[in-house]
This record gives sequence, structure tokens and C-alpha cells, in this order.
Amino acid sequence: MMKKPAYPRSKKALAMKPFLAMDVLERAQELERQGRTIIHLEVGEPDFPTPEPVKAAAMTALGEDKTHYTHSMGLLELRQAVSDHYARQYGVSVSPDRILITSGTSPALLLTCAALLNPGDRVLLTNPGYACYANFISFCDGIPDLVNVYEDNGFQYEIQALQSRINPATKGILINSPANPTGTLLAAERMQQIAELGIPVISDEIYHGLVYEGQAHSILEYTDQAFVLNGFSKLYAMTGWRLGYLIAPKPYIRTLQTIQQNFFIAASHFGQEAAIIALTSPAVQRTVKDMKDIYNQRRQYMLQRVQDMGLTVKTEPTGAFYVFANARKFCDNSYEFAFEILEKAGVGVTPGIDFGSNGEGFIRFTYANSLENIRKGMDRLEKFLHTRRDS
Repeated sequence: MMKKPAYPRSKKALAMKPFLAMDVLERAQELERQGRTIIHLEVGEPDFPTPEPVKAAAMTALGEDKTHYTHSMGLLELRQAVSDHYARQYGVSVSPDRILITSGTSPALLLTCAALLNPGDRVLLTNPGYACYANFISFCDGIPDLVNVYEDNGFQYEIQALQSRINPATKGILINSPANPTGTLLAAERMQQIAELGIPVISDEIYHGLVYEGQAHSILEYTDQAFVLNGFSKLYAMTGWRLGYLIAPKPYIRTLQTIQQNFFIAASHFGQEAAIIALTSPAVQRTVKDMKDIYNQRRQYMLQRVQDMGLTVKTEPTGAFYVFANARKFCDNSYEFAFEILEKAGVGVTPGIDFGSNGEGFIRFTYANSLENIRKGMDRLEKFLHTRRDS
């Protein structure tokens, strides 16, 4: 009798947790195939099309057969455009030879972790925080060192808490401002204090530009011993283009480039040509401003509706496109609650537990959807909560 194949899998792969936002989305898509109408407030992806000048630049590049490998660090023209952008926005000088163009911002984080971490090295990160951060760290044999942050303090690191966790194995502090899932910004003085701790900072700045009150600061304003992750997905509605970049201290660049050459080779040539236009075209900047104004209208509407129906938001989100609402008066299991909302109300939301144990009892909404759909989603959710409360 033949033995069944064992299909062995690596411990790293088996240890990786699912991305629950995608679990919700995929179940929502199953319901849609059954004829249900679902309002999607679960996945953080712009609902706007990529600006026309960006698409036109890609089409021109394709017509010119710009479909081959570029330099592994990316086109010099694009790296210069990134350098100019950081000079304009933040008043910092970043040489193009410290910039690496990547196939999305996630590969930039993978490169950073691969370059920084040896087995057992630790990276401090917030709990709650973006669901996938810990998986990147663990996959590179590091240890995610979770630091609880709280709604009463705008989900910001307490410096004393960071100081108490730093030890010889600490090789990085990860920050995300504006943040996913909370939509909050790190205060400038807090960023300064983090920079002064003397630990390399990994700063995810992918939501920069999507700020409605206050100002986002780059960690490069406070230290050059930092790894900056950024890209084109969120601000320019280019998620499917898979284009990002990494700004790193000069001594790390050759190491990062070598990893890039082996794992990714280079980002797409025609995509990079289009990204230059995203950063430099006045027409694109006007389109981005229009998108941002619409996001802000949705933000204000969603915040009002969410709080009117009994969910609480102690710190108003002023960036990105998320509302992270405390739902503990309605549930103690956000995963089950999110799927109950999906099945009974036809609204996709992300359970707070996706973002860490300190996110339990919260649910995340995205306002990267039309105001009409947000209104329908809020109406459905309000009706569901009333029914649930009365049952």
C-alpha cells in the first residue's frame, strides 16, 4: 500500500498568521457570488482610478518598449524625483544613492528586515499596528517585540515604555505615521524622542500626503539613521502597480542592493517611468488634492455616524483612510463580531484582533469607498446594532 505524500512545509510558513482583512474580503466575495450586495469597508485600497497623466506615461513607456530590466536600485531619474520630493516636503537632503526603488512598499520592509536582523534580534512595534509587520520580522528570524499603545493617548508610543524594552538584541523601532489601523499621527516631539533613543528607526510613511489635520513628519527630519518605507499605492491610487521605495543609511545600501538583485532584480521599467510623472506632474498633484478633499468629507461623515450609533473613537483619526472604533460595548470577540456584521448586515469591516491583541474589541472601517456606499454601510450597521441590542 502506497504511503500518502507528507507535503512538508517550513516552520516559518506554518507560523505565519492569516491576514484577517483578506479573510473578510474573501468571504464577502463568496456572498456576492451568491447574489448578496456587500458594502466593502474592510480593505484599505483607494477607490479612485490612477491619475490619467500617470497612466499615459506608462502607455508611452510601453510604446517605447521600456519593458526590460533597469538598474537594480531603480531609474536614476525616479530616485532623483524621490530625493526632490523629500527636500520639498520635509526640508531634508537625501542623495539618490541612498534610495532603492522596490516592487511595492512591502518588499522594501522585507529588504530592511533581511539586512538588519540576525536570529533572535528584536524590533519594537506597536500593538495594535499593521497586521503584517510582525510576519516580516519573524520571517527574517527576528522577534517582534510588541509595545502596547492605547486609545487614550492616540495610540502613540510612551517613551518610557520604549526605553524599558530596549536591550542589546533591539535592532530597530518601527513607526507608522499616519498609522494603519488607527489613522493617527505621531507628534513631532514624540518622533524626536524616538530618534534620540539611538536605535535605528524603521519608518513606514506610505500614508504621507493623506493628512487632513495637523502635519505628518518624516523621521529623516530628526535622524539619518533610519529606514524610510514609502511608495505610490495609497496617495496616488496605484496599489496594483506595485511600486515603492526605500531610503536607507548609506552604509546599508550595497547590502540592500545585493538582496534586491537576488530576490527581485528590479521594479518594472514602465512603472518607474509612470512614477516619475506621479511625483513631478502639477496635474497629478491637483488630482491628488481633489482625492484628498473627498477622503476628508468621507472621514468626517463616517466619524459622526460611527459615534452616533454607540461606537467610540477617543482620538480622532487625522490621516490615512481608517476609523478604528471601540466596539467593546457590543462584543468581546472582534473576529466573530466582524463576520456577524458581514453575514447579517452585508457590511465588510476588519476585526481589531487582526492588528494585535491590544486591538481586540475594536473594528476598523475604511472610508476608501464612495460616500454613497459609506452611507449605505452605516445605515445597515446602525440597523444591525439596534436589532442586536434589542435581541
